[in-house]
Amino acid sequence: MVRRLPDALYRVIGFVGTSRPVTRLHPHVYRLTGGRGPIGRNFGVQNVIVTMVGRTSGKSREVPLYAIADGDRYIVIGSNAGDDREPAWAGNLRASPRAALRVGRRSWAVEAHEANGEERERLWALAAAAYPGYEVYRARTDRTIPVIVLVPAPTAPEEP
Repeated sequence: MVRRLPDALYRVIGFVGTSRPVTRLHPHVYRLTGGRGPIGRNFGVQNVIVTMVGRTSGKSREVPLYAIADGDRYIVIGSNAGDDREPAWAGNLRASPRAALRVGRRSWAVEAHEANGEERERLWALAAAAYPGYEVYRARTDRTIPVIVLVPAPTAPEEP
């Protein structure tokens, strides 16, 4: 079980983690370090980089996120630190679910889908157990926080 921090500290972590300087710099530092040390894992969760297509711009977007492994899938939470606005990356993945996931030095293609119903409840509980700040963020907003599942994309069969 992860040691629970004070709610105020989770709010600070969320504010700093979603700030523009951190979200712009983090992917570069993550690649340089190979996701080692606190740049790759902190507060009980894995840091990852998800690369997707922006739904409005059509440009490639890299987003540093906390992720929780669930077998060969990774779960990412669109909490935006409890802000009433959903993070842009969640809408990007809904619009174009093909993405790339980087964990450490390894990167692979994934397909995203939003969890609903029992799957969402199970995955939310898994995520909140790993990072209790998600419960703090849920209490700060009236919106339903998206739980996004990143599944390894099927590979094309080889030509005979």
